[in-house]
Amino acid sequence: MAEVTEEGRVDIIGIGSAESKGIRKGVVINLDQTVDCIKRVVEEAELMAGVEIDSAHVGLAGSHIKGFNSRAVVAITGKTREIAREDVFRAIDAAKAISIPSDREIIHVVPQEFVVDGHDGIDDPTGMTGSRLEANVHIITASATATSNIVTCVNRAGMEVTESVLEQLAAAEAVLTPDEKELGVALVDIGGGTTDLAIFDKGSIWHTSVLPTGGDHFTSDVAVGLRTPIAEAEKIKKKYGCALATMISEEDTIEVPSVGGRKSRILPRQLLSDIIQPRAEEICHLIYDEITRAGYERVLNSGVVFTGGSASLEGLAEVADRIFDMPIRCGTPTGVGGLVDVVANPSYATSVGLVLYAHRVRANKLLSTGASAPWWRIWDRFRKMVNVSVCLGI
Repeated sequence: MAEVTEEGRVDIIGIGSAESKGIRKGVVINLDQTVDCIKRVVEEAELMAGVEIDSAHVGLAGSHIKGFNSRAVVAITGKTREIAREDVFRAIDAAKAISIPSDREIIHVVPQEFVVDGHDGIDDPTGMTGSRLEANVHIITASATATSNIVTCVNRAGMEVTESVLEQLAAAEAVLTPDEKELGVALVDIGGGTTDLAIFDKGSIWHTSVLPTGGDHFTSDVAVGLRTPIAEAEKIKKKYGCALATMISEEDTIEVPSVGGRKSRILPRQLLSDIIQPRAEEICHLIYDEITRAGYERVLNSGVVFTGGSASLEGLAEVADRIFDMPIRCGTPTGVGGLVDVVANPSYATSVGLVLYAHRVRANKLLSTGASAPWWRIWDRFRKMVNVSVCLGI
C-alpha cells in the first residue's frame, strides 16, 4: 500500500506477506486458498498502514502469458497533413486489430515507436507533418480463464481490481533505469514457479517470455537432495544457499532437519551448493537461449538485471556472468519512500512496481482529464486515490 506525499514522492505505508497457497505458476488452482491468502496479506497491510482499501492493481504472470510485436500503417489526410492525437490512436488501434483465439484476451498494447514517412525512432508524432504514419507496438495476451479466476479471487476477498498488469512491466517500473531501457536490457524475474523475461530497447519493451522454471525448483531440489521437508528446504535455501560451490569454504557446515521427526544432521554447506548450482546454471542457460532465439543478444548493451525472490541467492550473479558474458546486476526496488528498508529486496520488485505503475498511470489520466482545473485540486484528488490502493504481486 502506498500514498503520495506533498512533495510528490510515493511512500510505502503498508506491507502484507504470506506463504503463497492456491496458486501454481501464476494460475489459480484452489479458489478458497487463494482468497484466504489475499485476505491475510490485505489485513496485515491495512493494519500497518491504518487505512482500509477497496481496490487493487493486480500482477499477472504464468506460462499462459504471450507477447508479440505488431505494426500498422494509416494515411494522414487533410490539407496541412499534421498528425493529430486521434491519428496516433487510430494507428495503435489498427496495430492491435489482430486475430487471437477466443480463449485469450489482450491485457496490454505498448507502443514501441512510430514511423512518419519512413523516418523511424519517433516516440510521439503528434504535431508532426506527414502523409503516412506507422505504429509499432508490443501486444501482450493472457488466458481469459486464468485472468478471470485471479480477478474473481480478488473480488471475493472484498476488493475491486482496478487494472491487471503484466508482472514484468511492473517490476521494470521499480528496478530498471531509463538509460538501461534506452540502451537495451533484459529483465529476468525469477518467481516461485516461473522465470519471467522482458527485453527492453529504445525505451520500450520488445520481447516477453515465460520460462517454466523458478525458485520453487531450487527448493524442491534441496528437499530431495538433502532429504528434508519442503518447508525446511526453503529456510535452508534462503539462509545458506549459494549458486557457486567454489565460493563456499570446505569447513562450512549446516544443520539439516530430517523427514519424519528423525534426528537432524550436520552436513557440508558445499553439498547444498552442489545441489543448487546445476539448477542456477539451467535457468541461466534457458534465459540465454531464449534471448538468442529471439535475436536480441546483440542489443543488450546494459546487460541483464535479475530480480524476484531468488535473485538475491548468493553466487547467482557469478554464475550468470560466466554464461551471459555481459553486465549482470541484482535489481532492488527504487523510487519510493516510506518503508524503504523493508522493500529493499528483489522479492518486492513486482509489488513496488505495481505501486509505481498505478502512480504513473493515474497521474497521466488526471493531468489529461483535469488540465483546466487548478493544479492543487488535481493533486488533492490524486493523493486521495493513491492513498486507498493496494498492489498484489501474485
